[in-house]
Amino acid sequence: MGEQGPASRRLILLLIVITSFINPFLGAAINIALPTISNEFGLGAVGMSWIAMAFLLSSAVFLVPLGKLADIRGRKRVFLAGNLIIAISSIFCALSISGGMLIAFRTLQGIGSAMVFGTGVAIITSVYPPNQRGKAIGITVTSVYIGLSLAPFLGGMLTQYLGWRSIFYITIPFELLVVWITWRYIKEEWADARGEKFDLTGSIIYVLAMSAFMFGFSKLPGPPAIILAVAGIMGLVFFVIKEQRTIHPVFNIDLFRSNRLFAFSNLAALINYATTFAITFLLSLYLQYIMQLSPRDAGVILITQPVTMALVASISGKLSDRYDPRILSSAGMAVIVGGLVMLTLLTEQTHFTYLVVNLAIVGFGFGLFSSPNTNAIMGSVDKKYLGIASATVGTMRLTGQMISMGVATLILQLYIGNDPISTQNSSGFLASMRTTFLIFVVLCTLGVFASLARGKIVPEK
Repeated sequence: MGEQGPASRRLILLLIVITSFINPFLGAAINIALPTISNEFGLGAVGMSWIAMAFLLSSAVFLVPLGKLADIRGRKRVFLAGNLIIAISSIFCALSISGGMLIAFRTLQGIGSAMVFGTGVAIITSVYPPNQRGKAIGITVTSVYIGLSLAPFLGGMLTQYLGWRSIFYITIPFELLVVWITWRYIKEEWADARGEKFDLTGSIIYVLAMSAFMFGFSKLPGPPAIILAVAGIMGLVFFVIKEQRTIHPVFNIDLFRSNRLFAFSNLAALINYATTFAITFLLSLYLQYIMQLSPRDAGVILITQPVTMALVASISGKLSDRYDPRILSSAGMAVIVGGLVMLTLLTEQTHFTYLVVNLAIVGFGFGLFSSPNTNAIMGSVDKKYLGIASATVGTMRLTGQMISMGVATLILQLYIGNDPISTQNSSGFLASMRTTFLIFVVLCTLGVFASLARGKIVPEK
């Protein structure tokens, strides 16, 4: 950490902020365009969800191996390569001629995203001293939420006036700018685990097991999906056993076994994302199919949640440098529970004001939770584990998002099957949405207790 001057730290933070904006933008803006893409490629509800889930799945399964690789080979190197992959895959996403092609390059885009998210927070933690780390992480998290904030609005505007492909074209110049600045001006590699052997076998087992579990989970309740999900769980158990016997494991299991703060902070993050990510997906469909809004108007309403997140996250990050992050994070999750309860009451007659207030409540809770929780995780590990800690934060986020989409898609399929959403099955869609939000209420309530269970945290001076 110590060698970076203020100017260098600011440049590094700027690069992380740009990429922290672009990645969630690419992930979320596509949600508002799903009905348009579905019409062009003839996709059903499940096919639409996979355009979003392919990005999440590939990001989630590759984060841990790539985070460890960054600790060994250099975080700057992996960060630079990830941004280049995102730029290239964005070009091919925009040029897609079928749903299958789009899903394939969204998968590649997710791998690039894993390389970026697996290194970004680790680099921030490496260059900022402990008493400034929460503020820097808060700024980074705020940029994530600004990306989420603008995604529904810009995604709706771009889709309506320039077509859905413009969502991908617009990000390419920014990615290439980050690549050039990183290559030209950033010299430090931050390879604190340099010299360790990369656990390729463990990485392959992890990727295959996570892929099987998450893909199987997303396809429930069919028998093949159950078999695949169970096989994935068994593979992850085998992975844990193997890693405990490996000299240089791709993931140090002791971080969970002996570090209570690290373990429960990550569990809280997993639950938090699992109960919130599908909100935008479901409400995007609700506003366009049930309430008959245009993509632009739906985006204007959905922008409420991430805007509130962005406003709160920077403040809560700074507060976590002085106050116990556990209390801030737990209070945030409790607020989210209240917002989810309100979402279960949506009907065809719900006034838009009610929904806007509801989204603001959820956004406030999320902003209060995220920055302090991330600060707690990154401050709980040794420097040589910063890449894997950053990757674990990302894995919890993306796995939670994938679970969230999996639950929403499963419930949607149980109620209306793979039929396109229309006025004929609107009652089934509304019932599936209420059921999903009720499940999220129960899970998020458990998450409050998981957040409190991590124990008291004394901020570093």
